[in-house]
Amino acid sequence: MTDAVLIAPRFEAPDEGTLVALRRDLTAWFQREQRDLPWRRTRDPYAIWVSEAMLQQTRVETVLDYWPRFLERFPTIRALAEASEDAVLEAWSGLGYYRRARSLQAAARVITDRHGAEFPRDLDDALALPGIGPYTAGAVLSIAYDLPVPIVDGNVERVFSRWFLMDGVRTSGPLLREAWKAARAMVVERPASEAAPREWNQALMELGALVCKPTSPACGACPVSEHCRARAAGVAADLPRARPKKAPIEVTLEIYAARRDGAWLLERRGPDGLMGGMWQFPTVEVEGPGLFPDHLASEIEPALEASHDLFSISHGITKHRIKGRVRAATCSESKMGHGPDVGWFPDEAAEGLALTGMAKKVLARLRRDASQTDLFGGESGR
Repeated sequence: MTDAVLIAPRFEAPDEGTLVALRRDLTAWFQREQRDLPWRRTRDPYAIWVSEAMLQQTRVETVLDYWPRFLERFPTIRALAEASEDAVLEAWSGLGYYRRARSLQAAARVITDRHGAEFPRDLDDALALPGIGPYTAGAVLSIAYDLPVPIVDGNVERVFSRWFLMDGVRTSGPLLREAWKAARAMVVERPASEAAPREWNQALMELGALVCKPTSPACGACPVSEHCRARAAGVAADLPRARPKKAPIEVTLEIYAARRDGAWLLERRGPDGLMGGMWQFPTVEVEGPGLFPDHLASEIEPALEASHDLFSISHGITKHRIKGRVRAATCSESKMGHGPDVGWFPDEAAEGLALTGMAKKVLARLRRDASQTDLFGGESGR
C-alpha cells in the first residue's frame, strides 16, 4: 500500500452491533490492562490538566518524574496563577517546549479570575483558555468530570485510521477531520451506559500507546482486532501514512564562559519565541535561522573577550541540531550593561534559575572540568 494512490479518508460508521461490541470489548480490556499511572488515580481536573500539558511532546517516563514535583510546588490552580514566571519555567526546565508552561500559567490566571480557580466544566469555556485546544479540553472534561466530550490525539487518530480504514497522512487536515467525526460518533452520540466517557477516551489512547503502535502493531494482542477494517485488509501497519521527514536545521553557536569570584556570567533570553525568558551563557549564533537572537549584544558583547576554546557541545531543540563551541572569556565590568537580564551567578544560584537545556549541559561540563583542571588559568574578570 506504500506506493498506492492516496485515497481521501472518510469515516463510515459500522453497524450498531459493531459499535456496541467495540465499546464493550475495549473498555473491558482497559480495566484489565491499563498502566498504573499516577494521574489516573485522581479526579482533580488541575492535576489531570498538568499531566496532559506535560505529556504533549514528552515521554511518559519523563513526566512521571516531573509531574509530582510540579504539583508539590504549585498544588492548586491559584498557586500556579500567583507564582512568578521564573519559578514556573524553572520547575518546567528540562521538559522542553516552554510555551506549554507559559500557556499553563496564563490559563491558570484566567481560571482564577473568571472561574473561581476551578477548571470550567463547559467545553466552550475550556476552549477559551490560553493554550487549550480541543484535545486538551476533551481530555480534562471527560477524565475529570466524566463528560461525553471527544478527544483525538496521535494515538486515537492512528486507532481510528485503522479501525475504519481511513487512508490519510498522519496529522493531516483531511484525516484529522474524519478522526474527529469518528470520535464524536463514538462518545457524544452513544449512551454512557455502554462505556463511561472517562474510561472510553483513556482506553482509546491506551490502545494506541500499548498495542496499536505506529510501527509493527500488535494485532494479535488487540482486544478489538476482529472489528478492525485495516487488519482485515492486511494494511494495518501502513496506516496512517507517515509524513515525509524533513532534514534538521543546523545551528552553530559560540558560547562564552566568563567567571568572576566563583560566579558565572549569564543572560536571560527575550520573552518571546523558543525558550523565551530562560537563562543561558552569553551566546552568539554564527550560523542558523535566528534561534538565538542577540538581543543583549549592546550590554554584553563589548565587555567580553574570548581567550581560548574549552570544549564543543551538541544539543537538539525541536527540529534544530545545534553545535556549540564553548570559549573561556574575560569580562570588563566597566563595559558591561547592568540590566535585569544579565548578571553573575554562583553555581548553586545558577542551578536554581530557569536554565535552557543547553545551558544546563554547559554548566555541568564546566563544573566537571573545573574540578579536574584550571580551565581559566586563574579566574577571569577580576
